[in-house]
Amino acid sequence: MIEVLLFFLILLLVALFSRRIDNLPLSPQLIFILAGIITGWLFTGNLDVKQAPLSTTILLIAEVALVLLLFTEASQVKIGDLKTNHLPRRLLSIGFIYTMVLGISLAALIFSNLSFWEAAIIGVVLTPTDASLGEVILKNNKIPDKIREALEVESGLKDGFSVPFLLVFISVGLAEEFFSSATYFVEIALAQVGLGILVGILVGYMVSKLVIKSKSRGWITPEYQRLAYLALALLCFLLAHEIGGSGFVAAFVGGLTTAYVTRDAGKALLDFAEAEGQFLNLTVFYILGIIIAGLIPSITWEIILYAFLSLTVIRMLPVILSLMGSEVNWHSALFIGWFGPRGLASIVLTLIALETVDVFPGQDTFILAVFITVFFSVVAHGITAVPLSRLYLEKSRENHE
Repeated sequence: MIEVLLFFLILLLVALFSRRIDNLPLSPQLIFILAGIITGWLFTGNLDVKQAPLSTTILLIAEVALVLLLFTEASQVKIGDLKTNHLPRRLLSIGFIYTMVLGISLAALIFSNLSFWEAAIIGVVLTPTDASLGEVILKNNKIPDKIREALEVESGLKDGFSVPFLLVFISVGLAEEFFSSATYFVEIALAQVGLGILVGILVGYMVSKLVIKSKSRGWITPEYQRLAYLALALLCFLLAHEIGGSGFVAAFVGGLTTAYVTRDAGKALLDFAEAEGQFLNLTVFYILGIIIAGLIPSITWEIILYAFLSLTVIRMLPVILSLMGSEVNWHSALFIGWFGPRGLASIVLTLIALETVDVFPGQDTFILAVFITVFFSVVAHGITAVPLSRLYLEKSRENHE
C-alpha cells in the first residue's frame, strides 16, 4: 500500500510544479520511473512481471494508455499536410524495415545465448517509438510542422506495424509451429494492418457523425463529448482486436478520421489526454521503475551495450538512410533520428509477448534488454529534449541567414 501512497504523493507534487517542470530538462515519465526505482529499492523488492495477475493488470493499463495516446496524437495531425509531407512515408517504410533488421542482427550478435527468434523478438519490440517522451518537441511550434508530424505519425503507426512481425516470430520460433512463414506473415500483416485501418475509418467516421448530430441538437454536454471520444478510441481498439486486426493501427487511424470529420475533436481529446490519459501513462512508468529496481543486479555489459546501440546506431542510421534524397538537411535528419524514444509501445509489446508465450528460454534476457533500453531512453530523451530542441532551432536559423 505504501507504493500507492507514494505514487499519489509524487503525482500531487508534479502537478503543483508542472509548469516549472515543463521548462526543465526533465520529463514527467523520467520523474515517475526514477520514483518507481527508489520505491522498489526501499519497499517493494523484486516484482516479477512474468507472473499473473500482475502481468495482465499492467498490460491492461498500458494498452489503454497507449490507445488513448495514439488516438490523441492522430487527432492533432492535419491530414491535408500529410499529402505533401513525405517524411512519414519514408520513416514507415525504409526506416522501419532497416531499424528492425539492424535491431535483430545486433541482438543476435550480442546475445549469444539467445536463438535467432528470441533475438528477433527483441529487435521487433524495440522498433516502435514513443512521441510522448518528446512532448516538448511536439508542442514547440517553432520546430517545423513537417518534422513534428513525421515524429508523430511514425510513432502512431509503428506500433501496429510491429505487431505482425512479433506474432510471426513468436509463432515460428517459440511456439514451434511449422508452416510457410512467408505466407503466414502476409496473411497476418494484411489482417492486422488492413482490418485495423478499415475499423479505424468506419468506426471513426460513424461515431464522429453521431457526435456531430448530437451536438447540433444540443443533446451532448462537453464532458460527455470527451467521454464519447474515449469510447470511440477504445471501440476502435477492441473491435479491430476481435476480428483479427491491429487495435493500435485502428486507434491511430480512428483518431485521424475523427479529426477530419469532427473539427473540435482534437481539442476535446487533448483535454482528456492531458489529464486522465497522462495519469495512466505515468502509472505505467512508475510500475516499470519498481520492476527495474529488481532487475538492476542482473544487468550485464551486453544489456547496456545493446540499449546504447538501440538508441543510437539502430535508430539513427536507418532514419538517415531513409531520408537521403529528400529535402531534409543533415541536422534535421539527425534530430529526427535521435528523437525516436522507446517507451509505452515497447512495454506493451513486451507484455503481449509474455502473455502469448508463458515461458521461453531467453525471456529474462528479453525483459532486461527491453526494459533497460526503455529506461535509458526515458533518461536520455527526457534530459536532452529541451537543450537539443534549442540547438536545432539555432542551427536552422543559421542555415536560413
